[in-house]
Amino acid sequence: MRSIAFADFLIGVGILFVLEGLLFAASPVWMRRAMKSALATPDNILRAVGIGSAIAGLILIWFVRR
Repeated sequence: MRSIAFADFLIGVGILFVLEGLLFAASPVWMRRAMKSALATPDNILRAVGIGSAIAGLILIWFVRR
């Protein structure tokens, strides 16, 4: 039997795939430009944005679960 936390995790991954797929389907040109921009961005900036996004996600999860 799977735990509720694991089921929630899989739901979150599924939502991520849906949103990403919708972005690619709705505007492939914009997504291509965004990927080129990410390739040109320095590693330290991408790392800071990634850490900031992870912290924002954890805070959001904390508020929802509270």
